[in-house]
Amino acid sequence: MKAFECKMCGTCCYGEGGISVQEDEIKKIARFLGITPESFLSEFCQKIGGRISIKTGPSKFCIFFDKKKGCRIHPVKPRPCSLWPFYPALLNDKDNWEMAKDACPGINPDSSFENFVKQGRE
Repeated sequence: MKAFECKMCGTCCYGEGGISVQEDEIKKIARFLGITPESFLSEFCQKIGGRISIKTGPSKFCIFFDKKKGCRIHPVKPRPCSLWPFYPALLNDKDNWEMAKDACPGINPDSSFENFVKQGRE
């Protein structure tokens, strides 16, 4: 039994400033969108707390999340998106994992914390 299987629901795509991007990701996403890295930065990013983050839309979801189609940059999504939900804060703290389990429908409610950690480390 998998401890996590993405449901493409977008719950993890909600919230401002949480999706930071690195220089190599900026280039990769820009190439995927067929634009320059400079255009990508000016149109789709903002600086928050010294980090470059992908903007959110009026709905407060990531600007690349479409409720009908899912993530429009899924093949080149940034590292924070690729890691979810296997962040150190969840792998190292059962209470944090319990809270995430309530919020994310992709986390199997019948899975044990140990099984979740095992899948995250693989």
